[in-house]
Amino acid sequence: YVAAVYEHESILNPNPTALVDRQSALELMGRNLDIYEQQVVAAARQGAQIIVFPEDGIHGFNFTRSSIYPYLDFVLYSHSVKWNPCREPYLFNDTEVLQRLSCMALKNKIFLVANLGTKQPCEHTDPHCPSDGRYQFNTNVAFNDDGALVATYRKHNLYFEYAFDTPPEPDYKLFDTPFAGKFGMFTCFDILFFEPAVNLIRQYNLKQVVYPTAWMNQLPLLSAVEFQQAFATAFNINILAANIHHPALGMTGSGIYTPVKSFIYHNMEGYGGKLIVAEIPVITTDYKTSLEKMPGRVSEKGNEQLPPLFYAEMMYDNFTFVPVWGAKGELQVCANTLCCYLNYRRAVLTDELYALGVFDGLHTVHGTYYVQACALVKCGGLSFSTCGQEVTDATALIDFQLWGNMSTPYIFPLLLTSGITLDFADHMGWKNNHYFISKNRTSSGLLTAALYGRWYEKD
Repeated sequence: YVAAVYEHESILNPNPTALVDRQSALELMGRNLDIYEQQVVAAARQGAQIIVFPEDGIHGFNFTRSSIYPYLDFVLYSHSVKWNPCREPYLFNDTEVLQRLSCMALKNKIFLVANLGTKQPCEHTDPHCPSDGRYQFNTNVAFNDDGALVATYRKHNLYFEYAFDTPPEPDYKLFDTPFAGKFGMFTCFDILFFEPAVNLIRQYNLKQVVYPTAWMNQLPLLSAVEFQQAFATAFNINILAANIHHPALGMTGSGIYTPVKSFIYHNMEGYGGKLIVAEIPVITTDYKTSLEKMPGRVSEKGNEQLPPLFYAEMMYDNFTFVPVWGAKGELQVCANTLCCYLNYRRAVLTDELYALGVFDGLHTVHGTYYVQACALVKCGGLSFSTCGQEVTDATALIDFQLWGNMSTPYIFPLLLTSGITLDFADHMGWKNNHYFISKNRTSSGLLTAALYGRWYEKD
């Protein structure tokens, strides 16, 4: 099928905490929706059957609970009501944004997924009801090619979004398409947690996911395109990921991903939006990873000098590292219950320092979640203290096999190359209670090769 995602540089309110009326809010959102409309037309012309827009793309961000209120549309979360906002605009008040999105889908005969702020009044008898008598949700909406509202999803894992409420229960939301079957949806920070993202995919055996996001890139392990790709690979699904474009805030990185190929956009220099349109297969089979190239255990070779262990902070976590020196070698490094092993060879020795790091513990900055990671990274400079820094360019081509005795089945294989480009492993999978990833020659200099494990039970 043909899919489209649009990375949108949203027109932002210069003073998001100021209180404005509904008319002013609609005026600002209308300017963003005008751009959406142009992109829907462009995508439909290219044969797209579905288009996905980013999180916060219509209203922007950094609001307070009260300052976002005029920007919120009313959405009924009832499953029984079938509603087409374009054809039936009179059914509910405060649905101007939904009406415009619905009409775009209808006019262009395309499935459309967008993210907006929504409100829902609640009774004080409801124990979860906020004191101001209303819920405010960060919401994805999906419209079919006739403009009908076919799914609403309320973001569950909020990322310091004080304007919004967490829904009382996680939403598991799907919508059906004639061209690719069922799609699931979740938003941004949700991708790092079991609920609802992983549970949704597992329960419904999903093969397609739409994913609006407003993601701040964090190298070396959590750049948007890097993790989106790893997620598609780990779950053997297609992901249509639309990110916001604000390079000054570190926000860029969208794409259409299959387990074996990606169409991505990552641009920290240019401004303006970017439409990605790609034809991808509907996944029916499981891509089986081949396991025969797995190395044996690292042999104990007498009294060779072992490289020194050192510690450095990477993404706010205290990693234990060993340097990756010389043209080839076998290394191991352990922390807590996790041991990571690396066999490597490089044809040409460059003056770049690489290190193999391990972390097995609770990550506590900007969210709390348990990580098991084995990571081969390029360091920022030549001293040990630069390992774990954000690096975007590299020249070293390294053949490697990386493996670890992970305690969780949820492993996201990361493979990032120079200039924030993606590569695909030759082989990956489980063997003898170890998860491994191997690559014979990266397409360009290696930035990160890692196994990023999420041990959800220990969050």
